[in-house]
Amino acid sequence: MYNLLISIAAAVVVFLVTKFAIGLSWLISPLPAMLVFLGVYFLIAKHVMKKVLAIIETANRDLQGQRVDKAVRELQTAFKYGKWQFYVTGQINSQIGIIYYVKRDFTNAFPYLEKCFARNWVAMGMLAITYMKRNKKGKMLETFEKTVRWNAKESLAWSLYAYCVNEGGDIGKAKEILSRGLKKIPGDERIAHNLEALKEGKKMKMKNYGDMWLQFHLEKQSVIMKQQQAAAFGGMAKRRTIRK
Repeated sequence: MYNLLISIAAAVVVFLVTKFAIGLSWLISPLPAMLVFLGVYFLIAKHVMKKVLAIIETANRDLQGQRVDKAVRELQTAFKYGKWQFYVTGQINSQIGIIYYVKRDFTNAFPYLEKCFARNWVAMGMLAITYMKRNKKGKMLETFEKTVRWNAKESLAWSLYAYCVNEGGDIGKAKEILSRGLKKIPGDERIAHNLEALKEGKKMKMKNYGDMWLQFHLEKQSVIMKQQQAAAFGGMAKRRTIRK
């Protein structure tokens, strides 16, 4: 990465100057070199991320305006900064993959999700589900394990993992996954309720996660429509009550 190389080069120059031109000792010369390395790296990283965030904000405005293709093209322009800073490429792949997945364009989503950032648990979850739907159980499990390892405090990541495993018929492993999740997030009611449901031979209740759950497209369309209708009728009932 250019940032790292430039920072190292600057540190080497400072070390050579302080050691051989100024005559500082071998113990002291590395100190200013290290400070220069950290300073240069931080400044370049800050500058690059400022550029990347500006692109993401523009893309988000396009998404809000339903200009999905334009948003994707905008995000793709940020790939050039991947040569400058670590993790930029993975973060942009994650964003584009999520956009395609949410709009149910799973074919275009997959190559981006394959190269997503491991700390983006939403993208990782979508990738794992894609493997599941392609009957690649080993890759699904591997991806979910990586997801919860890097995002151990995300409740839905654990429940999503258990849900997919349970759907595959391995209720024992699903319960074990939720138990692990409770150890990482003690007192999480949604994980606890899902674990209890499996122990009682019932289905997991994922609707408690709201829209975050729905974006993974694991609910049947009929179920989603019923939930939306119930929410709409509930809102109407509240408004009528207020009028009275």
